[in-house]
Amino acid sequence: MTIHALPSYELPQTPVANRVNWRPQANRAALLIHDMQTYFLQKYDMSQAPIPMLIERIAALRAVCHKLGIPVFYTAQPTEQPEKDRALLNDFWGPGLTASEFHSQQAVVPELTPAANDIMLTKWRYSAFQRSDLREQLRNLGRDQLIITGVYAHIGCMTTALEAFMQDVQPFLAIDGVADFSLEEHHMAIRHVSQRCGVSLTCAEIQDSLQS
Repeated sequence: MTIHALPSYELPQTPVANRVNWRPQANRAALLIHDMQTYFLQKYDMSQAPIPMLIERIAALRAVCHKLGIPVFYTAQPTEQPEKDRALLNDFWGPGLTASEFHSQQAVVPELTPAANDIMLTKWRYSAFQRSDLREQLRNLGRDQLIITGVYAHIGCMTTALEAFMQDVQPFLAIDGVADFSLEEHHMAIRHVSQRCGVSLTCAEIQDSLQS
């Protein structure tokens, strides 16, 4: 029921064909750094692909967003999750971070420690919108685009993209700014977002668009 050790693989870096031609704009976008907690990344060998490049790409994208005044959001699961709140997640993934031996792994990895003005959301379900005020905060900030990075691509990242679309927020999945259980599932997430609910772009494409 838990997440087992995950294989090493090289992050995809090739642009893909998207169904729509949306592009992120600095005055409309927000960045989401999704579940980049030590607990989830230690399922990989953190010294091997995809983790070093993943962290590097997200950090570079975050730096551009900070420079341009683009809001940066984080999600992180808490260590305290009463059974009634964790609910069906227990059936699929077991206790997760609620197990005492994992409490020390709750923090976001040091390389991506949130800055003072970044916004932290408590994560309760696959989608970052569930049981959070993310939609309201985006609306209050005048943002209707969401750039999605982090783990895992075909679970929380893709689900967040789907819900963003259903809430009239244009989602952008960072092709080489997310990681997954496998290369196959990574490609599945890229493909699904690009064809059904948003746009999948490389981090370089996202940065170029934001700075244009």
